Amino acid sequence: MRVMILIKADEHSEAGILPDEKLLAAMGQYNEELVKAGVMLAGEGLKPSSQGRRVRFAGSQRTVIEGPFQPTGELLAGFWLWQVKSLDEAVEWVKRMPNPMPGTEPVIEIRPVFEAEDFAPSDPSGEIRAQEERLRDELARR
Repeated sequence: MRVMILIKADEHSEAGILPDEKLLAAMGQYNEELVKAGVMLAGEGLKPSSQGRRVRFAGSQRTVIEGPFQPTGELLAGFWLWQVKSLDEAVEWVKRMPNPMPGTEPVIEIRPVFEAEDFAPSDPSGEIRAQEERLRDELARR
């Protein structure tokens, strides 16, 4: 199963304050463990919301909203995409993670990712799932 690990933003990440060398080294070591275990598929830190945009959909209209966005606790500072056997395995990996926000008590969110087979009831012919698989194969080749 794939899971998304979501790291919530705080006032430091929203201010664009980068982690210190000690935390970067600890996270690098942690990421290396994830890769060697075949767990990590992707992972990145995100720049502050002041450098982002949102697009609001209202009927046929699209409105662009420039950051920064509020409240900070609802924003993301980074993510990982992992391949694990279960949510319990993901929890165990998160428990080993260095605190991404030293001096605070962050809450790390773990969310399962929908897989193509999850949509089988809505795709009885299998055409949409086959298309999804072709797209994943193409992305893997890139």
